[in-house]
Amino acid sequence: MVVCTAVARPTKNNLENQLKVENEAGEVRSAAIKRLLEVFGMEDPPMARGHKQPPQYMLDLYNTVADVNGVTKDPYLLEGNTVRSFFDKLRSDQVQFRFNLSNVGSTEKILTAELHLFKLRPQTSATFNRHHFCQVSIYQLLNSKKMNITQKKLLSSRLIPVHSTGWEVFTVTQAVRSWMSDEDSNLGLQVVVRTLGGTPMDMKHHVRFASGRNHHQSKQPMLVLFTDDGRRSATLENKDPSDSGDSPSLPQGPMMGAASRTARSLDYFDEEIITPTPCQRQPLYVDFEEIGWSGWIVSPRGYNAYHCKGACPFPLGQNMRPTNHATVQSIINALKLTKGIDMPCCVPDKLFSINLLYFDDEENVVLKQYDDMVAGSCGCQ
Repeated sequence: MVVCTAVARPTKNNLENQLKVENEAGEVRSAAIKRLLEVFGMEDPPMARGHKQPPQYMLDLYNTVADVNGVTKDPYLLEGNTVRSFFDKLRSDQVQFRFNLSNVGSTEKILTAELHLFKLRPQTSATFNRHHFCQVSIYQLLNSKKMNITQKKLLSSRLIPVHSTGWEVFTVTQAVRSWMSDEDSNLGLQVVVRTLGGTPMDMKHHVRFASGRNHHQSKQPMLVLFTDDGRRSATLENKDPSDSGDSPSLPQGPMMGAASRTARSLDYFDEEIITPTPCQRQPLYVDFEEIGWSGWIVSPRGYNAYHCKGACPFPLGQNMRPTNHATVQSIINALKLTKGIDMPCCVPDKLFSINLLYFDDEENVVLKQYDDMVAGSCGCQ
């Protein structure tokens, strides 16, 4: 007796259906990621260019305004909602610096601009032991069209110790605002150091600042720009800064009442008498690595957005944070006074912002704050 077994082969229609499903899934994924980029104010994800170390200042700033999950500690710690750091593009061994601001949106409001310079120890000190302080002045370079020469405009000036070392910060907001209104006017900045008597000092030996060419990346000249792109939420704008009731400390767990515990205890016995789970907050983790964004996002690697799920049955207790409207709606629903009236919905009643630290297309490091990204608690509305 010969037994023949037929091996099932995929038909042409099956293959076509499988390809169609895969294409549709790919289209949905692309559309979803594009929409997520829009939420983060981008058209395309920045190009990932390896693991470049972000400036320590930006890392420290991120850790100051955000917790380990990226959630904002205090919405008033940060001026505006965007901070950008730019490295010097001239990379000259001279004390002139120029920064490319092309990635700053034309509609962004320039709040503050700072020039960060790392002061090195002087190489020679014997001749200038009598000088304990020097005057450091920052000038904006201007192009005079009439005389075709470069002129200077004083932006900031102050005294600093000659023998000190470390970061020095100067305000250059006026220059950046003028560059944003006229890109061609961006000729850069110049540093001039003088004695208290006004005599120029040798900036190669006596008073030295790190340059982009000759020194480590961690000491490179940097422009830090604080801006606001107009995305501040109405909730934050209407909030009283003195009101400490909306602190960004998140609840440790979901809001659950006794009815929820009863529901779990009955799960194994009789499905028909299970009490609906009341409105509560549940985890919803957004993993940037799974989305494919880990190459350009520095922190966080992901965050818990949470979501609200559950029923808002009559009677609504205060633990469900109901609005007056939700309370009335639940009563009408329970009494069946009007057809088609559903129970109130379980939705976020408190939202927190998150902070994203990332590299843009020009390898600048950006710290951006996004409002209403995390469900802090849930209620019936």
